[in-house]
Amino acid sequence: YDRASALMTLKLYNGCVFSFPPRQIQGMAAATDEQIEQFELSAMGYGLHWEALDVDISVPGLLNGWFGTEQYME
Repeated sequence: YDRASALMTLKLYNGCVFSFPPRQIQGMAAATDEQIEQFELSAMGYGLHWEALDVDISVPGLLNGWFGTEQYME
């Protein structure tokens, strides 16, 4: 997570790089920089988890532009 740009960057196994604004994820709009920085990557690398925020998001979902539930995305 880069505080200056407010973007989180993921480097994928294939060498591709993907950046996204984490505050656009459902449940993270009011997250502090400190909370955003405290995430866990799933063992297989398919998901991100923020324990303090009770937020989970899949990496494939992010790559498809899904930042939350269907209702949230409307």
